[in-house]
Amino acid sequence: MIRTTRDREFSEFVGASRVSLLRTACMLTAGDRFLAEDVVQTALARVYVAWPRIRERASTEAYARRAIVSAFLDETRRPWWRRESATGELPDAAVSGDAFGAIDGRLDGGAMRRALAELPPRMRAVVVLRHELDLSIEETASALGCAKGTVKSMNSKALDRLRTALVAAPS
Repeated sequence: MIRTTRDREFSEFVGASRVSLLRTACMLTAGDRFLAEDVVQTALARVYVAWPRIRERASTEAYARRAIVSAFLDETRRPWWRRESATGELPDAAVSGDAFGAIDGRLDGGAMRRALAELPPRMRAVVVLRHELDLSIEETASALGCAKGTVKSMNSKALDRLRTALVAAPS
């Protein structure tokens, strides 16, 4: 198979960014590793299609992050009957634990994971983008396609909910 320059550049981008993108997806899915993998795969497929347009930009990772947020939000809107169903058979290959190691440490004890899971998807996305990825209000608004005021109010409400949930959570 002849690899094009596009394929080579995209493969290099994925190699350099996949772990970071997977961490973002894992936080968005409140620790659901399998959904996080699906979200990253969907987002990378979208990025590949757009690669000729975005590869010259300095913000290819920002574009990929936005694609991850969009794929996550799309997945949460998907009707239950269109989702894949679980089977009793194990997958052919194990999921690499390296990408999830840092997330598991941050979500220690499961209290934070449960608290994040209780947040609505867009609110969870705001928390992850603002506090995990340390994006500005403007960058977060751009990634979510909403107004800066919406980011501010969702962030405030989400942090209040997280504080309440974590205080109430058993240690």
